[in-house]
Amino acid sequence: MLIPQTELNAQRTHKALVVAGARPNFMKVAPLLHEAAAYNERRQAGMPRLEWLLVHTGQHYDRSLSDVFFDELKIPPPAFNLGVGSGSHAVQTANIMMKFEEACLAEKPGWVIVVGDVNSTLACALTAAKLGIKVAHVEAGLRSFDRAMPEEINRIVTDALADLLLTPSEEAGGNLRREGIPESRIRFVGNVVMDTVAAHMAQARRSPILQELGLTPKNFAYVTLHRPANVDNPENLSAIMDGLNTASREMPIVFPVHPRTRKMLAEDAIRLRAGPRVRFVEPVGYHASLCLTENARLVLTDSGGLQEESTFLRVPCLTLRPNTERPLTISMGSNKLTRLDRLCADMDEIIRGPLELGRIPPLWDGQAAGRIVQAMVEHHA
Repeated sequence: MLIPQTELNAQRTHKALVVAGARPNFMKVAPLLHEAAAYNERRQAGMPRLEWLLVHTGQHYDRSLSDVFFDELKIPPPAFNLGVGSGSHAVQTANIMMKFEEACLAEKPGWVIVVGDVNSTLACALTAAKLGIKVAHVEAGLRSFDRAMPEEINRIVTDALADLLLTPSEEAGGNLRREGIPESRIRFVGNVVMDTVAAHMAQARRSPILQELGLTPKNFAYVTLHRPANVDNPENLSAIMDGLNTASREMPIVFPVHPRTRKMLAEDAIRLRAGPRVRFVEPVGYHASLCLTENARLVLTDSGGLQEESTFLRVPCLTLRPNTERPLTISMGSNKLTRLDRLCADMDEIIRGPLELGRIPPLWDGQAAGRIVQAMVEHHA
């Protein structure tokens, strides 16, 4: 039986919508889109062509959290920008689902590729599953085992729906198996964020951020905080400022202020608790952030991405959270959990300790995107 040419062409094209919504997603989708383009250039006869279209949900819409990353990471313009903006978890998730459904119906992809654990990840995975579109989850299997974190709910539901679970670590695969996910749906590909770090270190090292801020390598602390438990509670934020003020007696503190934090710091009583060597700056771009991370004496954060980047660079890191979904950054890397009542002691211990800590985990090698593309091609075959 002859197969029509239009059907043959469809069989040879792997069409997917690749979803990004918030700043942590951009470092994950950039290598995927670049690798898909490289694959198309080198593919041989009989291999499917990849038509991967970027969907930006607009969950982060501030230029400092979105556009600058498109510029620096050379991410192609999105095929769809849903422009959902902010809102409660329910409102934001619902808005993404309604607008993403329109994109799916217009494009009719075979796959939707979601990354990470933000609301966009959950919303687009759920929309695709209800439309009968296959879902691939990059960074599957991470667990904090803390359902008070909205991101944990997003991870669990997305992984339950996904047809292909692309894990950054063997531990993540173990989490999925314990939840009853069949082996056939799990693929250990490594950490795609490290692809972006490796590809951009040369540019990061040319960043003028240290000179602009008057900083000396290995003689400052780099701080990023944005989670509600840390910055939405005035008592907790005041305690953090007290800790930073104490640490600033040893070295300057550089604190790019997330929009969530900026509102709270507008309260003079909180801002004034920080001394003059605690320097509040505007959010920085990706290259500047990598430069600050590599050259910091210590990193204090509640960001999952910065836990990973500091581990890759072997920079001592304190994570101001009761748990982490990235335990490899502790067991193998340079990360340590801290809390308010011991923040000063933990910072002091790092300041007086070695400059480098830990090891780089398996498959954090800058090649994860290639393994992801291969896994997707094999599932298309």
